[in-house]
Amino acid sequence: MKFRLKVILAAVLFSAVPIALAQDAATDVKKGAEDTGAATKKAAKATEKGADKTGVAAEKGAKATGNATKKAATTVGKGTEKAADTTGHATKVAAKDTAKGTEKVAKKTGSAVKTGAEDTGHEMKKAGEKTGDAMKPQ
Repeated sequence: MKFRLKVILAAVLFSAVPIALAQDAATDVKKGAEDTGAATKKAAKATEKGADKTGVAAEKGAKATGNATKKAATTVGKGTEKAADTTGHATKVAAKDTAKGTEKVAKKTGSAVKTGAEDTGHEMKKAGEKTGDAMKPQ
């Protein structure tokens, strides 16, 4: 009987070990879940802060881009206006110079035509006189 009692006692001890180990594993799982929850909470807060900072940075970037675009448009507008004024002035000067040149050429052409007509008139008169001399009986 002593032997039976030892066997029963050994069986009870061996069956108690898995139960104790199972309880220890359950505690470890619970602790792991709590740690994971805390880490997830911290990560969520960090993500939220990062999103806020990203939003602020994006807003600053958008404002800077808007200001740069406005400045560029103003500069281009002023440059275009200045170029148009310069082009207009150059066109006006060129038109005046062309008019003066045309006027000079017209005067010279008119003078040459007049001189040519006078010379032709003189030649015709001379030719007429020579013809008249040829018609007179001698």
